[in-house]
Amino acid sequence: MKETLNDIGEDELIRRLMSGVVLDETVILGAGDDCAVVTGLPDGMHLVLKTDAMVGDVHFTMEMPADLVGRKAIARVISDFGAMGALPRHAMITLVAPGETPVAWLLDVYRGMIRIADEYGINLVGGETCRGNQLVISISMTGSVAASKNLKRSGACAGDLVVVTGQLGGSLRGRHLTFEPRATEGEWLAGNPAVHAMMDLSDGLAKDLPRMAAASGLEFVLDEAALPCAEGCDANQAWSDGEDYELLMAVDSADWPELSAAWGKAFPLLSLTMIGRFVEAGSGCRPALLGGGWDHFTAAGSTLKD
Repeated sequence: MKETLNDIGEDELIRRLMSGVVLDETVILGAGDDCAVVTGLPDGMHLVLKTDAMVGDVHFTMEMPADLVGRKAIARVISDFGAMGALPRHAMITLVAPGETPVAWLLDVYRGMIRIADEYGINLVGGETCRGNQLVISISMTGSVAASKNLKRSGACAGDLVVVTGQLGGSLRGRHLTFEPRATEGEWLAGNPAVHAMMDLSDGLAKDLPRMAAASGLEFVLDEAALPCAEGCDANQAWSDGEDYELLMAVDSADWPELSAAWGKAFPLLSLTMIGRFVEAGSGCRPALLGGGWDHFTAAGSTLKD
């Protein structure tokens, strides 16, 4: 029987697709992080690039509020920029839609995109439209990050604390349409040397925490009782629901008290919680929680997030 995408999953697919890619000296970060980072900007700045797609009946349905669908399409990418400590500036939108799609619904989608783009100072500079059998909204975005703030997910060190912003779980109850991307918070965190690695929680802690640990050549120990669960959610949902769009980071344990105190002053309405520790390979312990996070191609990712 031929091997399929369902057999290997998303991460292994990306690894195989990129295995033959050769990058030149202009690339600071390529595939494997929340955004790509390349040289080319003056004054100690790097160019940041990201593309992201939402597919009908996978990430949204036409029964959902159209303006919130549009908002989500842009907010997901802003969240990735926040994970890099970067500021988004320009975006292009590719829309694929069946011919029978209601125009009024699409106009509301774009109103939602325009509203959040204005809120975050992002210029919508164009895009592409195409007829297709299924609705697809794809966003390409560029921005910048200071070279001194160039934070990646592979920088965790053994002994670092596992820390998250906000609360986890609840995306299946609708939070995936109304979340606030942590752009300002990400820029603030990236400027603090106590933060060694960072990424956004788009696929769930169950998927993204192992990714950060593996990228850093480490494992982790999770304090399940410390998980900051959203209202109405339990630890299993906080672990595996996905689409939290909070920030996950590795923090120097010696600097944690000072960072936590400074965070409380800068962002008094948003929690910052220590939920575990990164440890040397071979010393970790997989938590006894249900669910494996979101994967587009495996059974764990086969249910619509609605």
